[in-house]
Amino acid sequence: MMKHVFAVLACLLLSPLCWAQPHETIAPTGFDVIQPGIAHGNIDTVTYYSKTVGTRRKALVYTPPGFSKKEKYPVLYLLHGIGGDEYEWLQNGKPQVILDNLYAKGKLEPMVVVLPNGRAMKDDRAVGNVFDSVKVQAFATFERDLLKDLIPFIQKRYPVYKDREHRAIAGLSMGGGQALNFGLGNLDKFAWVGGFSSAPNTKAPEKLVPDQKKAKEKLKLLWISCGDEDNLMSFSKRTHDYLDKHQVPHVFYVEPGGHDFEVWKNDLYMLSQLLFKKGNVYRTF
Repeated sequence: MMKHVFAVLACLLLSPLCWAQPHETIAPTGFDVIQPGIAHGNIDTVTYYSKTVGTRRKALVYTPPGFSKKEKYPVLYLLHGIGGDEYEWLQNGKPQVILDNLYAKGKLEPMVVVLPNGRAMKDDRAVGNVFDSVKVQAFATFERDLLKDLIPFIQKRYPVYKDREHRAIAGLSMGGGQALNFGLGNLDKFAWVGGFSSAPNTKAPEKLVPDQKKAKEKLKLLWISCGDEDNLMSFSKRTHDYLDKHQVPHVFYVEPGGHDFEVWKNDLYMLSQLLFKKGNVYRTF
């Protein structure tokens, strides 16, 4: 299996449309373990009023080590899966640990990371039948909540840039589909887009990227990744194939594993190092 994975990686390294496939093809041991003697970021819980839903909603916000209100920061909106909520990444993915460790090595651009609840409905808890059609629809409704309610709130509450070049969106599974749908569907809002093991809610490629010229001009980075043993690989692969056919630059990162946080933690480790870098990020590594 590993031989197959690295064969895929080798092919991608030779592809002119996938320049950013990093030389470091997997996160090193200990990347998600708290390291002694380094600076740490902070996690805040915030509450914002959602006109879209008609209620107050919660989100978590990670601010980097050395955060200062006198500085301005880009923002990554990091989305959870169908069975999770704003705490899923924190409880299972250790994003604060992964990012702290990368900051300690000087590998990241300072950024604010927002962990929202992507289920935009009044009872947005991850309880009962999470596949119920009403709850599934709430993940689509979150697009309006994100654009009209959450982003403006973050811009008022934190010293962040307000332009698209300093805004990224990424997510896992259902959140990966959301990230691709919302990011590629709103290129005036997002310049950096990433889908990890994107789920069946991902729109068909021709609907995701109907204007290939615009996508080439607007996107700073388009990242698509999936574990080689993931049953949802077809959704990532069809998007990659379409982008490759239409020569839209992107990363297609195939890694060992299935549909789980071992894969998604690795994705965050890899993707975060590309975000908000100057110049051609497809040649960063």
